[in-house]
Amino acid sequence: QVQLVESGGGLVQPGESLRLSCVASGSISSILIMAWYRQAPGKERELVARITSGGSTNEADSVKGRFTISRDNARNTVYLQMNSLKPEDTAVYFCNAVILIGMTGANYWGRGTQVTVSS
Repeated sequence: QVQLVESGGGLVQPGESLRLSCVASGSISSILIMAWYRQAPGKERELVARITSGGSTNEADSVKGRFTISRDNARNTVYLQMNSLKPEDTAVYFCNAVILIGMTGANYWGRGTQVTVSS
């Protein structure tokens, strides 16, 4: 069994920062890709940022220059540093990972953490 557990969400004012964390646990051979997605009310889930095991990253245009994804491979943890937050960043943020268990790869999701940006 593999679990992804997010933390760090909350209520902040516009312009403030938050740092999200996601820890993967279980019988993990290797984590190929870790990512953050978000879903606002009434909208589809969208990719926010992705990072490979080698450290290559890509971010959505809407967050470039404000959000930074990073990972600690030794701790099976991915982070999302969110700066200069805007009301339109309000959403449930989900952790995602492509994980190898033995020779089998699969896609896993966390349950999400709420981020609310409001004055």
